[in-house]
Amino acid sequence: MALTQALFNEMVDEHGAALYRIAYRMVGDRHDAEDLVQEAFRSAWNSRARFRADLGERAWLVTILRRRVVDGWRKRRARTISFDEASMDLGSPGDDPAANDFEDHVQAALRQLPDQLRETLLLVVVGELTHQEVADMLSIPLGTVLSRVSRARTKLRKLLVEQEVRNQ
Repeated sequence: MALTQALFNEMVDEHGAALYRIAYRMVGDRHDAEDLVQEAFRSAWNSRARFRADLGERAWLVTILRRRVVDGWRKRRARTISFDEASMDLGSPGDDPAANDFEDHVQAALRQLPDQLRETLLLVVVGELTHQEVADMLSIPLGTVLSRVSRARTKLRKLLVEQEVRNQ
């Protein structure tokens, strides 16, 4: 099935918000998430000839988005950030009132999860993909996805409880 402009526009409208939520939770930055989603849609349009409707629209788009996020993680790990550069990047919460729309204690806890656990959990929970779709996307066994999601939920729950105790 050929992906027409009209069908593509429908996909953007239907899945754009979910892709943004996934990207934001994976990278923790509003602007980076917006850039990643835009890049994912650009890549999807450029590779529209390879679109397979039988695999599911959201799974296809999330697969593309995931590649962009992982590429970003790799680039970030490859470069060394000095203390001065890192401190300049923090900003204050009052800089942009919309910047903290998704920033909360859950995001802080998510950042503490290992990348593999965070990614798998977010694809299932925020991306609303089935465990099998995630297994196919990541090229790992279904049992591994189930295990990662379970471990991520357990660790996330523990981190949130610890945060709550500290805040009391």
